[in-house]
Amino acid sequence: MTVVNIYDAKTRLSKLIEEAAAGNDVVIARGGKPVARLTGLGPSKRKLKFGVLKGKIKVSADFDAPLPSEVLGQIAGS
Repeated sequence: MTVVNIYDAKTRLSKLIEEAAAGNDVVIARGGKPVARLTGLGPSKRKLKFGVLKGKIKVSADFDAPLPSEVLGQIAGS
């Protein structure tokens, strides 16, 4: 972890950003006291892609039909 004062951070910002992007934290201090931390961002999350399974999944035509009375009786008896 690198600690720099605000003045140095202003003059070397590009280098500090490169260091943070490489995975090293950079702490910015004022009067020797830490006030901010510059960190790199991790890899972005994978975006959702809708329709990937289109045509690969089949849904029965009667998927929303009422359950048979035997099954309903077993559920109600539980």
